[in-house]
Amino acid sequence: MDKKAKATPQELQVWIEARRRHLLSDAHVQMAREMGLNPRKLGKIDNHRQEPWKMPLPDFIEDLYFKRFGRERPEVVMSIEERAKRAEKKRAERKAARRARRAQATTEPPGE
Repeated sequence: MDKKAKATPQELQVWIEARRRHLLSDAHVQMAREMGLNPRKLGKIDNHRQEPWKMPLPDFIEDLYFKRFGRERPEVVMSIEERAKRAEKKRAERKAARRARRAQATTEPPGE
């Protein structure tokens, strides 16, 4: 039997939900994550078209990102799902390397 693919971690799942709820692109989500914004608080920042003095949320995130990092967008944009897959792959590689080291340590004779 094959193992089922693991679900997206909870800390990334809240960003997926925020991306859907506030109609953000992957680049906007990545910028917000790099700045340390809380995905649960984005609703307070978002303009609900009732507050004409507020910037739309994607523009606000871009403005904050430019002020902090001095560039318009991140150099490499990755989606949340892609980031989760890379993290899982890296975790699996570390686990396999750890197993290999342990197997090698148990096959070596003591004293060497």
